[in-house]
Amino acid sequence: MNNTPPWATEALWKKVAVWVTALSFVLLVVLTFDSMAKTAAGGSRVPAYSVVNKQIDYRYDQAAQRYKPVIGGEQPLFGKALDEATAEQQVSLGKKTVQGKNCINCHTILGNGAYYAPDLTKSWLDPAWISETEREKRMLAFLLDPEKNHVGYGSTRRMPNQHLTEAEARGVIAFLKWMSSIDTNGFPHNFKTITAEQ
Repeated sequence: MNNTPPWATEALWKKVAVWVTALSFVLLVVLTFDSMAKTAAGGSRVPAYSVVNKQIDYRYDQAAQRYKPVIGGEQPLFGKALDEATAEQQVSLGKKTVQGKNCINCHTILGNGAYYAPDLTKSWLDPAWISETEREKRMLAFLLDPEKNHVGYGSTRRMPNQHLTEAEARGVIAFLKWMSSIDTNGFPHNFKTITAEQ
């Protein structure tokens, strides 16, 4: 006669393992779709691509106790308003260029990458571009010829020339502007923007 209690039988634990695995799989699928919905462009935390037509800043939100992007009035990229489809094409070209040139081998983007060169997550807002009126022109010149238009951040490190076309450079700038509008839960913390009061 077997005196094993029911909760200690092999058959019970096999069934429990199957059910736990099945429920974990279902939960993983639900969470994956939920995460994809929250991180898709056009949501509450990741704005639509046409945000490149707006003024973007990054300020401390006292109620949330963290830094948040602030989307302002009209400020079209390169002075030309883009519809959603064209804005998506520009941002996608920039993203593919950043990926194709392996920018994260030196830079950090949204927390991923290396720490050799500056973090690009909020680089659109960086005070190194001097002023909002000069920013696009300076960024374009830098991306097309980084050796001649060096922005050093107090460092002697130099970005190698990636031999970008003007279209690729404009796409990268669109990508960087769009990325600066993403709510990254306050990352990077205490970042001073180009419009910050001194």
